[in-house]
Amino acid sequence: MKIIRTQKDLQLWRENLPKNISLGFVPTMGALHRGHLSLIKRAQEENDKVIVSIFVNPTQFTQKEDLEKYPRKEEQDIDLIKKYSPIDALYLPSVDEVYPQDKLETTDENEIDLQGLDRILEGKSRPGHFAGVAQVVSYFFDLIQPTCAYFGEKDFQQVAVIRRLIEYKNYPIQLRVCPIIRETNGLAMSSRNERLSSNARQEAGWIYELLIRVKEMIESGISIPEIHSEVLSVCKNHPTFTLDYFIIVDDKTLEEVHDINIENSYQICIAVWVENVRLIDTLHIPKK
Repeated sequence: MKIIRTQKDLQLWRENLPKNISLGFVPTMGALHRGHLSLIKRAQEENDKVIVSIFVNPTQFTQKEDLEKYPRKEEQDIDLIKKYSPIDALYLPSVDEVYPQDKLETTDENEIDLQGLDRILEGKSRPGHFAGVAQVVSYFFDLIQPTCAYFGEKDFQQVAVIRRLIEYKNYPIQLRVCPIIRETNGLAMSSRNERLSSNARQEAGWIYELLIRVKEMIESGISIPEIHSEVLSVCKNHPTFTLDYFIIVDDKTLEEVHDINIENSYQICIAVWVENVRLIDTLHIPKK
C-alpha cells in the first residue's frame, strides 16, 4: 500500500497507473470502522485498483469545537487497512495541501449549484456543511479521476449532494451507495460514536428501533401526524437525548411528504443530540 501525502505524488501515482483500468475511490475522514471497511471491500470487488483518502475537512464543520473534537487516528487507520483491506494507495493530505494560502472557505469560484439540497434537513441544521462537502469531494475527483466512488447510505443527503455534484460537473464517475453497517444494538456506525460514553452508546440503539417502528407504521397505513406523535412520545422516554429533527421525505427530491403513496419510495430521516454528539440515521421505504 502506497501512502501519499502531496498532490504532486498523487498525480504521479495516478499517471503511472495502466490505461483502461477501473479505479475505485473511498473518501473518508478517518477513525475508520467496519462501515468504512465495507466500502473498501466493495470497491475492491468492483475495480482493478482502489484508493482511499483520509482527510478531516474543515470547510464542512459549522462549529470549530466539533472540528477540534473529531477523532483522528492516523496510525490506527493505516494499521486497520493493512490488516483487513490492503489497498493500492492511501491519500493523507494536510489541510494546507488541500487549501493552500488559507483558502478555507467556499468562494464564488468553487461554489456548486446544489439546487437547494444543501439547505434542507442536515443543511438546515448545519449551514455551509454540504457546500464544504461538495468542495472537497470535487477536489478529490479532479485529482484522482476515479471510475467509481463509494459512499455509505447513512449519509443519505450527502449521497444526493454527491450525485448532484457529479451531474453538475459532468464527471464520468459512477456513484456507488453501500448499505449502513450497524453496531450490535442497531446504532449506525459512525466515527462520532467514539465520543459517546459506553452507556449512551448502548442506549442509542433505540434510534434504529424507532426507525423500524416508523417503517411498520407507514406500511400499516398509519397517518404521518400520528407517526410524528409516536416519535415525540418515544423521544420523551429518552430524556438524555434531544431530537433535532424527524422527517419523512421523498427519496428522490428529499422534499417532506405529508401523505404516503405506496407507489412512491421514501426515506425516514432522524437526527438527535446526546452528550454534545449529533447522531443521524435513516431507513429506506421502498415502493410497493
